[in-house]
Amino acid sequence: MRAFIVAALVAAGSLGGAAAAWADTVDVANVKYETAMDLAGQKLVLNGAGIRYKFVVKVYTAGLYLTHKAGTTQEVLTAPGPKRIHISMLREIDGNELGKLFTKGMEANAPRDEFVKSINGVLKLSEVFASRKQLNTGDSFSVDYVPGIGSTLLLNGKPLMAEPIKEPEFFTALLRIWLGDKPADDALKDALLGVKKARRGS
Repeated sequence: MRAFIVAALVAAGSLGGAAAAWADTVDVANVKYETAMDLAGQKLVLNGAGIRYKFVVKVYTAGLYLTHKAGTTQEVLTAPGPKRIHISMLREIDGNELGKLFTKGMEANAPRDEFVKSINGVLKLSEVFASRKQLNTGDSFSVDYVPGIGSTLLLNGKPLMAEPIKEPEFFTALLRIWLGDKPADDALKDALLGVKKARRGS
């Protein structure tokens, strides 16, 4: 009997460990986002994650990482420390097309002076995506921003540029694609900001 109790306690402990492990990630359309990560020697937390829809089609998931939780666009943009926006593709898309959509989103949401200061980064981003014929389902890319260093673009975890984009305005303008007054997807904006609303149908 004692052996049975010990075995039951061990099993319960194992299940508890499994539950704790699952709690370390958030599942978004079968894409797992870690709830915390390290960047440039600092711990970042997942501020929010969601799905980008085009009509009823799921295009990609996005997750936003900050040093501290933020619930408004202004809080995100002015938050100190490193930041990351991570995208995981849910369908195939032409790289050049995606680059154009991002550029369009930045121009539509960023104040004129901010966009002008971002031009160097916008051109580099466009060149990177134009050089890729296609992003496939399961491909992921991140843009990491580190104060004093700039923004680094990574595809499937590997840097795509020899040097970071130094202008801080570029990363701010980039985030406005999803968090600006004319976001790519209103529901995704809410998700990235951690706003709890009724789930949108798939």
